Amino acid sequence: MASGLPGRDLRGGFVFGAGSAVQVPYQQRSDGGAAIGAAGLLKRSLTEMERQQQMQHAIYLRSVRQKTHLFSSSPFSRVSSADLSGASTTTASSILSSLSSASVSTPFVGQRAPNSTTWSFQEPIATVVSDSLSNSESESTIANRLLELERQLLEDDEEVSISGSAVTNNDWNETMQKLMSPPPLPPPPPLISHATNQNPLSPSPSTSTSSSSGSSSSCAPPPASPSRQMLLDTAKAITEGNHEIVAANLAVLKKLSNIHGDPDQRLTAMMVTALESRINPPPPGNSLPGADVCSADHQTAYHMLYEVSPCFKLGLMAANLAILEATKDQPKIHIIDFDIGQGGQLASLIHLMSERRRQCSPARLPPCLKITAVCDLSFPLNSDVPSAGGTNLSLVGDRLAKLAEHLGVGLLFSIVSGRTQELNHATLLCESGEALAVNFPFFLSRIADESVSPANPRDELLRRVKSLSPRIVTLTEQDMNGNTAPFATRFAEASAHYGALLESLDATASRESVERARIESCLGRKAANSIAMDGADRVERCEVYGKWRARMGMAGFNSVPIGSSISDLVKLRLASYKNNPGFTLKEETAWIGCGWMGRVLTVTSTWR
Repeated sequence: MASGLPGRDLRGGFVFGAGSAVQVPYQQRSDGGAAIGAAGLLKRSLTEMERQQQMQHAIYLRSVRQKTHLFSSSPFSRVSSADLSGASTTTASSILSSLSSASVSTPFVGQRAPNSTTWSFQEPIATVVSDSLSNSESESTIANRLLELERQLLEDDEEVSISGSAVTNNDWNETMQKLMSPPPLPPPPPLISHATNQNPLSPSPSTSTSSSSGSSSSCAPPPASPSRQMLLDTAKAITEGNHEIVAANLAVLKKLSNIHGDPDQRLTAMMVTALESRINPPPPGNSLPGADVCSADHQTAYHMLYEVSPCFKLGLMAANLAILEATKDQPKIHIIDFDIGQGGQLASLIHLMSERRRQCSPARLPPCLKITAVCDLSFPLNSDVPSAGGTNLSLVGDRLAKLAEHLGVGLLFSIVSGRTQELNHATLLCESGEALAVNFPFFLSRIADESVSPANPRDELLRRVKSLSPRIVTLTEQDMNGNTAPFATRFAEASAHYGALLESLDATASRESVERARIESCLGRKAANSIAMDGADRVERCEVYGKWRARMGMAGFNSVPIGSSISDLVKLRLASYKNNPGFTLKEETAWIGCGWMGRVLTVTSTWR
């Protein structure tokens, strides 16, 4: 019996080889046959020693080997029996340490080197596991997982079958995956496309098409830059009253800004100025409301934008074509314009009228065109405009008259100065038999509404115009939710809107251009007024089309569909910017929008 039993450890267990990690508990026998000293081992023959080793090997295979062969489908390389037999403890940490030099040929979810196809662990896996876990997971959870892994790997229940006592491939993979993979991140918030700046009030029309001056490939807007995100964070901090974050962010943003740099740097400079104006508004009573955006110099620079930016130019072109379509075959045409500016839009309209007559009916007499420039000095934006007959408007009228004479179009130019409440057929010099058209070019958004004054000058003006029964009313505006929205929303809208506008200017004007510098200075004042000011001091109150539709409807207007003849001509003009495929055109039933990289910047709509 002595020759067939393994040696006995002095601690009361049978051991299989020096330093083996597997022990079978010793059961006390009544006959004392199990008490065999170490000297008995020296008297055994070579045959008996071989039998003992075979028994040891058989028990080893049953206890451990069946579990280790299941590693073959794991990402880790196979661990030899020698590695396990040489272990000094039965803890899971010793097994994990033996895997520390293993290579992983399959990339993990949390792969640190994107260009690498093989992982080589240079530190114990237990440490790598700890580094990979989420910071929110407690150490007790890690310990529990390790204990569970140890129990599954090293369970030595003699009564359970081999298949039941071993850890399956799936169990091993799932356990190690839980340990080595960080908890799944929550899904990111849905991205807001630049093209989604339309207000929910605007319904989804039955037909909608988009055009681009380039190919039909998608013009997706670029992701927000770090500076733009910091701008949004700063606006939020201002809303929350967190002055420390505001000061720290502004210090960083000033270093990132450059009025002569790329569009992103220019936008940062523009928005930093607006935020500082919000934090430190000018003392009340020092100047007229919105004086910085109502000066003659500002108005001149703004009208320069109409010529430089295709988005503004195409919007005004669509308005001219709508007027031309509504007044065709009419011998007498009367156009009432509430913001004639430098006369650029009306000069283009005179050219269109002359061309239409030349192509369609050259034998007919040229139409008689009457243009009335309306100036209500009670509006802040007209506070710096000379009175009726003043130099600026008179000069514009003279230039238009000379152009019309040169093109064979009879023109009568008039200036009417008066309050909105005084506007009627008589004061506006309307005559019977005239085809009346009213033009609002980037004008209504700068007129106060009910949120500023109970008198609601904006709606009062629309009602007065409706009483004139015009054949067509054209409304062209910047498409931005900047009126009654709260500060943070206005800031986000302005950042996206003017960011896209600055990018579009980069495609049509030199960065060193003096004209562009003047235009961008004007845009900076507009953005600052829209963001920083409230009440009567805020003149810039842009709206999205949906809100304009509701307001026009309350005033009694109905939308007029923009025909294909108009949209086709605008598309043709858009195609002339083929070297700048970022410009886009969006067509709806009652409006047409021009923009950059999918974001609508200007909208032209027609009403009756």
